[in-house]
Amino acid sequence: MMGMGDGSCPYAFNFDPETFKVGDTVSYRVPSLGEFPFAAEIKAVYVDYIEISDYGEPNKVMRATRESRPTVSDADALG
Repeated sequence: MMGMGDGSCPYAFNFDPETFKVGDTVSYRVPSLGEFPFAAEIKAVYVDYIEISDYGEPNKVMRATRESRPTVSDADALG
């Protein structure tokens, strides 16, 4: 089909919380939205959590869990 490209994902995700670093792309989720995937860039890495910004809202920084697919609270993501 025209305009569909080769079907590959435009992002290279890091799913290993032990190697998270600023600038990595992660797939995150929001509890009230189920398993729907969102893409974000890591802005800061801490021992217990990371800070990310969604590519759709680059100026909004959200706190996320430090796990293979980070979780952002409903309040942070939707508020």
